[in-house]
Amino acid sequence: MNQHKLSVCLKSVIAGMGVCGLIVYLYVLPDWGSSLTESYPEFASWRWPWLVFLWVTGVPCYAALVFGWKIAAHIGQDRSFTLENARLLHFIARLAAGDTLYFFAGNIVFMLLNMNHPGILLLSLLICFVGVAVTVTAACLSHLVRKAAKLQDESDLTV
Repeated sequence: MNQHKLSVCLKSVIAGMGVCGLIVYLYVLPDWGSSLTESYPEFASWRWPWLVFLWVTGVPCYAALVFGWKIAAHIGQDRSFTLENARLLHFIARLAAGDTLYFFAGNIVFMLLNMNHPGILLLSLLICFVGVAVTVTAACLSHLVRKAAKLQDESDLTV
C-alpha cells in the first residue's frame, strides 16, 4: 500500500469515527436519556447535567480527530516521520489523558452528588481504561515518530 492509499484509508476511518460520534452524541445519548427518564421519572433531574457532561467529553475527541486528519494528510504527502507528526501525536495523548481524567472526576462528582449509580461508576472505569490505553498508545507513537524523524534527519545529512 502506498502513502496516498494509506492516507485515504486513514482519512476514511477518521471521517467514519466522526460520523459515528455525531450519531452517538446527538441522537443515541439524548434518546437514551429520554427513555431512561420515562421509565424512571425520579431520574428526570439527572438528564441535562449528564447530557452536558457527556457532550463536553466529545470536544477533546473531535480535536483528536482533527489532529489525526492532519497526520493522515502528512502521510499522504510522504512526510510520515516528522517532528510535526510527533507533536500532533503528543497533543492527542494529552487530549486523551485530560478527557479520561475529566470523565473519571465527573463520575466521582456525580456519585458524591447522589446523581450516579454505582453500576454506572463501575462501567465508567472500563471507559477510563480505554482512555488510558489511547493515551499510552499515542504517547508511545509520538516517541517512536520523534526518534524516527531524528534518524531520518541524520540519514538525510549523511547522504
